[in-house]
Amino acid sequence: MLVRISISLLLSLLGFLSRAQESVPDTISKGVSIHVSVPKIESNKGKVYFALYDSEKNFLLKIPFQKTVGTIVNHATEVTFRDIPEGTYAILCFHDRNDNHKLDFEGFRPVEDYGASNNPVVYGPPQFDLSRFTVADENLDLTITF
Repeated sequence: MLVRISISLLLSLLGFLSRAQESVPDTISKGVSIHVSVPKIESNKGKVYFALYDSEKNFLLKIPFQKTVGTIVNHATEVTFRDIPEGTYAILCFHDRNDNHKLDFEGFRPVEDYGASNNPVVYGPPQFDLSRFTVADENLDLTITF
């Protein structure tokens, strides 16, 4: 009888431990970090808005995978996107000098500075193909210039 109680107790304890492990939060990183810096910003006024896109479709529809805002200090800013899984991405950013949370235009021409990953030189809106980069298993450091 003592053997039956011990086996029951052991099975109960094993069941509890397996449930306890399931409820422990996953502390392992789910991806890499992408550190982005923008040096030589014309003015310390305003902020720089960043958007990370995970596909050309979302890039065109303006649906970011992640977004963040950088504070300008000494005419530069930097941000970090975290837990980014492997894949193909592109980053767009703009300097919102007047703090109205949008890129301002005069007609069809932007009047606030903007940039994209890979720093493509384009006349017109940024393109995913020219801005894309690959995330694998190592953290990335990118620089975007206006």
